[in-house]
Amino acid sequence: MGASSKTPLKVAVLMGGPSAEREVSLSSGKECAAALRDAGYDVIEVDAGHDLFSRLADEKPDVCFNALHGRWGEDGCVQGVLEWLGIPYTHSGVLASALAMDKQRSKKVFQEAGLPIAESRIVAKDVAQAAHVLPTPYVIKPNNEGSSVGVYLVEEGANNPPELSSDMPDEVMVEAFLPGREMTVTVMGDRALAVTDIYSNGFYDYDAKYVEGGSRHVVPAEIPADVEAACMDYALRAHNALGCRGITRTDFRWDEDNGVNGIFLLETNTQPGMTPTSLSPEQADYLGISFAQFCAWMVEDASCNR
Repeated sequence: MGASSKTPLKVAVLMGGPSAEREVSLSSGKECAAALRDAGYDVIEVDAGHDLFSRLADEKPDVCFNALHGRWGEDGCVQGVLEWLGIPYTHSGVLASALAMDKQRSKKVFQEAGLPIAESRIVAKDVAQAAHVLPTPYVIKPNNEGSSVGVYLVEEGANNPPELSSDMPDEVMVEAFLPGREMTVTVMGDRALAVTDIYSNGFYDYDAKYVEGGSRHVVPAEIPADVEAACMDYALRAHNALGCRGITRTDFRWDEDNGVNGIFLLETNTQPGMTPTSLSPEQADYLGISFAQFCAWMVEDASCNR
């Protein structure tokens, strides 16, 4: 199937939705919709609300391009709807999406695959606020949100844990803070694309990721060849261990004083951002894959039973 046929594929770009990352998803979705139109597809934009099932049943798209981020769109829920409707879709399937969104369970998968991860534990929100669960410095974050939503960095020597916001879940992940450089690798099908070095003003949080000028990306990363090779290998192994499909992006911390042994895998994102400041499109572009080609590849890769 392809956009070169006489009748172009009808692609529904799913965006928005009810998660904490709605605005980023709307931005991603509009960029992807425009690129897919440029590539020759018949594109409709769908804000994924509670009427999603009936809307897709009425529209009958050939493919759904999933540009949703966060819960509901990235955790297996929408994937289940699309399986039920029998509409081929992009990115990972039900199980891999659910596993990757659950940070603690995905870390167990990574550990079984022999991948280096940081020490962490799941505790009640009240416990995390009452006393230090791990030696400082450490990070407190939701176990099942993405893109640095609700992340607290507890500095070394802090007397007390922070008071967490009311919208933090009842259970949170407390994870040892890893010093060093922030790096990321995109996997496209069975291929790791490149390593990006991420420089931000302070902690690489939600604003650093998504606000223009919040961070600076260097691709390819200026790192030793063995570190680059290890990051690429770990990202592909993480993608496969979770059973992912399509595009994923795996984030790392690297303590350069310890060479290859200083690399730690943070998490795998099954639906990386697709905005003008996003990391995965930059890596594709570095390899000569235009944004339109990148999006079109995902459409052609779409299927059910992922």
